[in-house]
Amino acid sequence: MTIEEKLRQRSDATCELCGNKNDLNVFEVPNSPEEGHESSILICETCKEQIEDPEKVQPNHWRCLNDSMWSTIPAVQVMAWRMLNRLKAEGWPQDLLDMMYMEDDVKVWAKAGVQEEKSENIVVHKDSNGAIIEAGDTVVLTKDLNVKGSSLTAKRGTAVRRVSLVHDNAEQIEGKVEGQQIVILTKFVKKV
Repeated sequence: MTIEEKLRQRSDATCELCGNKNDLNVFEVPNSPEEGHESSILICETCKEQIEDPEKVQPNHWRCLNDSMWSTIPAVQVMAWRMLNRLKAEGWPQDLLDMMYMEDDVKVWAKAGVQEEKSENIVVHKDSNGAIIEAGDTVVLTKDLNVKGSSLTAKRGTAVRRVSLVHDNAEQIEGKVEGQQIVILTKFVKKV
């Protein structure tokens, strides 16, 4: 039995990430400690294209990970964790990551692939003191900020919880102040 036949049998001929039944391919999960079908998953062309090209990622497509992250197959768990990690600036993936459970050796495998991705993408968000800000962190404003297009003034010392990162701009983050979603320059915040 070939790897593809084993994966089709295991997945009931559906994409193991999104459940699509069309254009299925074998995808070998990078950095796998295993070989053969244990290191691979069966995925559709849409998932494959978005995994391989971060520019083509459509965050709403990956809401399917809400189901596939609970798979008992380590390779599926690894890819679900990696995609949620890649998308965590969207907000909702962080909630799923907080709920997700993986065995320690599977988590090591998952993190091995993320380290490679991080070294390729050099956008790093730093606060006014040079501390690295990550999605989901809490920051405090270091000065009063007038919010453009609003009469709101965000006061110095205001805590902004669960910030999200602006993917293509290291100097901007987003967060809610008094119930309003705003863009904040990183030079005006301090990580808590």
